[in-house]
Amino acid sequence: MTDREDIDMLAAEYVLGTLEPAQRQSVVARREREPEIDKAITDWEMRLSPLNAQYDAVSPSCDLFASIRSRIETAGQNVSANIASLSEVASLKRKVKMWRSGALGAGAIAASLIIAVLATDIAAPVQDGPLVAVFHRDDTQPAFVMTIDLDTRAVTIRPVEASLPEGKTYQLWIKSDQSGSVPQSLGLLQNASVSTTKNLGQFDPAMLRTATFGISLEPEGGSPTGQPTGPAIHGRLISVEH
Repeated sequence: MTDREDIDMLAAEYVLGTLEPAQRQSVVARREREPEIDKAITDWEMRLSPLNAQYDAVSPSCDLFASIRSRIETAGQNVSANIASLSEVASLKRKVKMWRSGALGAGAIAASLIIAVLATDIAAPVQDGPLVAVFHRDDTQPAFVMTIDLDTRAVTIRPVEASLPEGKTYQLWIKSDQSGSVPQSLGLLQNASVSTTKNLGQFDPAMLRTATFGISLEPEGGSPTGQPTGPAIHGRLISVEH
């Protein structure tokens, strides 16, 4: 990764609020003396600002952090129960950092697969073993977990903490260097309460290993444009040991 790409990724994480407090303070200090970082942050703020119009401001409750901690523990138990190939919650916890990297993947995490397409590919190649992609809505817990068998290309997408607004549907996407510069639809998910199974037999396993997967919120029936139109979350396949 080039210095420019490092700066762009750092600026994206700063704007999205995913940096640790010490890292954030360091960026604040560097911003005052490094014009490149200041410009990159300004560019990301302008790029993501339209997304703010979709949400109303909500004041955090006094028990917010206690609630987050409780939900993380519950999510860990749910993921352990839902993913047969992962027998221990501890194994998932060891992979949380990798999941964040996969979710940051193309650098645009915050709510649009279109933004993800514009960003830089930073994930390392996946090794042999059970393959999982985790789709985070934020830093607290996954919304969906996807498992794939590269031999058969059978895919299962399991909801963990996902809700579906009335009149909406979730749509699965894939984007890779081999398939071009735009995401390709893999179809709709069943709903937010049951697992969805699909077969990706038309894709080469090597391409699936390095592809970016996205789940966007679309009108009933799917995207009217053939591209993601609503908020999206995305992730990359990682290898998880038994």
